[in-house]
Amino acid sequence: MAATENVSQYPKSLQPRHGVVTLFGYGITVRVDRGHLILQDGIGAERREARFPRVGHGLRRLVVIGADGMVSLAALRWLADQDAAFVMLDRDGSVLATTGPARPSDARLRRAQALAQQSGAALRITRELISPKLAGQERVARHKLLDGNSADAIARFRAELEGASTIQEVRSIESQAAAAYWSGWRNLPISFPRNDIARVPEHWLTFGARHSPLTGSPRLAANPPNAILNYLYALLESEARLAAAALGLDPGLGVLHVDTPNRDSLACDLMEPVRPEIDAFVLDWITREPLSRQWFLEQRDGNCRLMASFAVRLSETAVIWCRAVAPYAEWVTHTLWSTTSKPVRLLAPATRPTQRHRSEARGGTLAARTEHVPRPERICRMCGVHISRRNYCAQCGKAVATEQLVAAARSGRVAAQRAEAQARRADTQHRNALAQRAWLPSSQPAWLNKETYTNQIQPRLARFTVPAIASAIGVSMPYATDIRAGRCCPHPRHWLLLARLVGISEDV
Repeated sequence: MAATENVSQYPKSLQPRHGVVTLFGYGITVRVDRGHLILQDGIGAERREARFPRVGHGLRRLVVIGADGMVSLAALRWLADQDAAFVMLDRDGSVLATTGPARPSDARLRRAQALAQQSGAALRITRELISPKLAGQERVARHKLLDGNSADAIARFRAELEGASTIQEVRSIESQAAAAYWSGWRNLPISFPRNDIARVPEHWLTFGARHSPLTGSPRLAANPPNAILNYLYALLESEARLAAAALGLDPGLGVLHVDTPNRDSLACDLMEPVRPEIDAFVLDWITREPLSRQWFLEQRDGNCRLMASFAVRLSETAVIWCRAVAPYAEWVTHTLWSTTSKPVRLLAPATRPTQRHRSEARGGTLAARTEHVPRPERICRMCGVHISRRNYCAQCGKAVATEQLVAAARSGRVAAQRAEAQARRADTQHRNALAQRAWLPSSQPAWLNKETYTNQIQPRLARFTVPAIASAIGVSMPYATDIRAGRCCPHPRHWLLLARLVGISEDV
């Protein structure tokens, strides 16, 4: 399905947001011209271009979605010199390539990584990576999905993790916990603006199963929330690759994930404890704000893809996942290093992602850096246009308010005809009739008449609140409102109490 011309596919600017720039489209160009990094992307006549100097650029991640374009060697060198990473994703969200600054490595560390199964480090690493994952899934299920049964099941599986004696047992426990976890997501409703509902497929309105009906696995998502998860997991995988390479590890030699062609198994291992953080981020997004139909594209086979504008928004979270995965990558590195034979004087591997050693050398402790999490884009729940606050744009807000007033009036009329309401009205009318018959006009002061009430008492009621008037004479709030506004004149038995309320006596 081709994108229509009236739907803008790109943010207007290529300036970094949260340190990330995302390129999308056809004819993508990344090159260097006179010391500046030149970026170009777009579709058709809608093109963007930006120039970045070597100082003050603010670029930490360059994300390219697609494979139509050119990246020069000089541009990769420019990014490496600036400690900025390059990430290339396919249009289905899979990671095609990642590259970061070149770092020295120790062959003994990679040898320990390859022999992790024989040394016993693999089982320890596997348990220590899956345990925080299950703890995170339990928190999401209990506090965000409000699914106590799934949370309790995950807690039981986590308790069994310590007794696992093989990696196969850890995989089995993790898979059973995942089944309980994703079952709590199945009926999660997904909201869209009211004007988009006619164009939204029915299976997009709930989260459904994590496994796509197109592949039997999470690949090729069939609805928006699963497509969002796939894209964010791809960003996390790229960050795990970069962290492993920066620490001198081989991203392809994993411990939990088996060796598979065209997969970096260690990067997939390092992703596991951070996945619940992405799940919580997506869950907060889709429960707080509706998703716009124009952010997604449904292909002819039913595969749901992200449009450029939305993918760019999600790419801004890359630095968050970088911070989240770094401590786990460093812990795995030090665990593997502890199994090697080395001189005592040889220092432990550097902690480049978190700079923990540098902080400790200065006499301090590592303080967790908090990245600003991109907030969900707020859109009108009626028409889907971008808004800065509230739930509706100004135009739709009026229409919604009118609908709500009409609905409230209709329900009020229905409630007024119920037997309970009619009984209360009859009781009130009976009490008022008794009070009027019991009241004697001779008990009223001579100076207090209709003219005094109209000219002196009623105008002064405007200085008093409706509750004060209702309380003074024992009437309902609507009736007190009409008395205050002068739309009705109360029974003469109330005049003396109102005169005292406004401060009028016989001396006036």
